[in-house]
Amino acid sequence: MCMLIRLNKVLEKAMPFVTPSAVIVGLICSAWLHHLSFLVPWIFAAMTFAGSIGSNFKDLRKVMMHPLPIIANFIILHLAMPILGWAAGSIFFPGDDLTQTGFVLLFVIPTGVVSLVWVTIYGGNIALTLALILLDTLLSPLIVPLSLSLIVGAKVHMDPWDIMSGLFLMVVIPSLIGMLLNQWTKGRIKTTWGPRLAPFSKIGLFVVVAINSSVIAPYLKDMNGQLVKVIVLAFACATIGYLAGWLVSRMMRWDREVTIALTFNSGMRNLSAGAVLAISFFPPPVALPVVAGMLFQQILAALYGQRLAKRYGLNAHTAKAA
Repeated sequence: MCMLIRLNKVLEKAMPFVTPSAVIVGLICSAWLHHLSFLVPWIFAAMTFAGSIGSNFKDLRKVMMHPLPIIANFIILHLAMPILGWAAGSIFFPGDDLTQTGFVLLFVIPTGVVSLVWVTIYGGNIALTLALILLDTLLSPLIVPLSLSLIVGAKVHMDPWDIMSGLFLMVVIPSLIGMLLNQWTKGRIKTTWGPRLAPFSKIGLFVVVAINSSVIAPYLKDMNGQLVKVIVLAFACATIGYLAGWLVSRMMRWDREVTIALTFNSGMRNLSAGAVLAISFFPPPVALPVVAGMLFQQILAALYGQRLAKRYGLNAHTAKAA
């Protein structure tokens, strides 16, 4: 148990480098890693379950009594950012329907479970974060196919029902099982199994990203102007997501805990699920913007965390205790 806790602390500090290094491993080992792609949905479902055992319906009810931060986060996640992704793809990649679809997919995916790690480290509102993750996760089988259909449905062939069923199996069902077990055990499962499962969730993230990267390795290995433009644009758009959450919180004069939660939840996406969807239901080029987003998501989270800590006079250790 103590060894797992120590391992988890090491992995927490390494989070900014987990996904970029996983992409590199996926590219180098693509010859044999891509054969393991059938494991990705199962690994991801296990990660979702591990992340959801800290949630319960009581905390969700409390947060729902003050819904304004949730509404603001949903507007950023599922209105402002998808429109930005569509506009960026249309302006910089005219006529390239697959890349445009990739940029839309990059920003219709629900907020990431990993955001809970960053919110915890910097002393943000954990109950709000869990509620945002849960609601966004449960609604994702409806929001993701609907958004894709409305924005790019006429350009790219896709089966919304297949996407919906994939999200149910990978995200919704494991989340509900985790919450029900938390409720049934009165939170004991979080205390008992949370520390044990935490490092494996981060290792699972590394494995999922590496396998997904290996599948699209042929498109990433040949560095050209198109790929560089995809990476730069994904970085710029991802930065705006974090910034939007922070600016809205400041405009609404919300407290430090809410500001930190909204900053991370507005910027982070469940891009592992996005890559699985892109590779499972679309041609490989659609996954390029999603994988490009993976390169920067954790690094940007670390940078914004440092700025938040500086603004509020905290470091990661004191923030975690706050």
